[in-house]
Amino acid sequence: MAAQDLIRTKKIGFLGVGNLGQAVLRGFLDSGLVLPKNVLISSRTERKLAKVAEEFNVQAVKTNEELIDGSDVVIIGVKPQDLYLAIEPIASSFHEDHVVMSLAAGISLESLEELMPDVKKILRVMPNTAANVKKSVVAYSASDACSPHLNWIEELLSTIGVVVPVEDGDMMEALVVAASSGIGFVYELMIYWQEWLEERGIDRETAKLVTVNVFAGASAMASSAPNTSFEELQRKVTSLKGVTAAGLDSMRELEIERALRISFEKAALRDKSLGDSWLKSN
Repeated sequence: MAAQDLIRTKKIGFLGVGNLGQAVLRGFLDSGLVLPKNVLISSRTERKLAKVAEEFNVQAVKTNEELIDGSDVVIIGVKPQDLYLAIEPIASSFHEDHVVMSLAAGISLESLEELMPDVKKILRVMPNTAANVKKSVVAYSASDACSPHLNWIEELLSTIGVVVPVEDGDMMEALVVAASSGIGFVYELMIYWQEWLEERGIDRETAKLVTVNVFAGASAMASSAPNTSFEELQRKVTSLKGVTAAGLDSMRELEIERALRISFEKAALRDKSLGDSWLKSN
């Protein structure tokens, strides 16, 4: 059976429907591969559960056990600090035929396997909220038992963006920071862009429009030249002793690269500490 046809047969349960879970759900449904009638959702917050069920036209269930029983694929969308308390009491509800995907930052594949010993096909999946617009980077690490199923699993994940398989550990940690947290870092830069334009008299709406299109334009140019390095792309838009060169010289003197690297490393330490704290408390 073709991967897309196989996906259409799957019942998919979302255990927790926070911002990231909703972004993934929206991407799945918008693709047309996942039908609303095949989606179950659960949440400890009744108001959120009802709201999401109505917005996406999917089925809300009262308990996590009910969701697991009715699903072939279970996507765990709870916060890392809540994952143990949410899953440990119901771990025996899972069986070896389930495919389980965890969206929890910091919780290693090994820890997930220990928490759900009956689950053989388990993945740690790290998308970002750009899944809403099908532009996410979707990093994943998978247990060995997933190998025969990766064709349709990757097809499913590709509905929300670019799929990047990595080894769990340092590589996954790097993708969590650069791709998932990276969205927030880019917004921080965009805030500075917009504020500077506003300080020069540009109205707020226009300043935002300009900022969005500068970042989108740079990304589009890079995407259209996959074999050209960022350094070469930068050289093509920089005239010797010109305006761009003056600004770049200042950025380098101010060690912007060093500041960004420190920010990345601090985020990576936080990702690691989430996993360490989870292990110590459980």
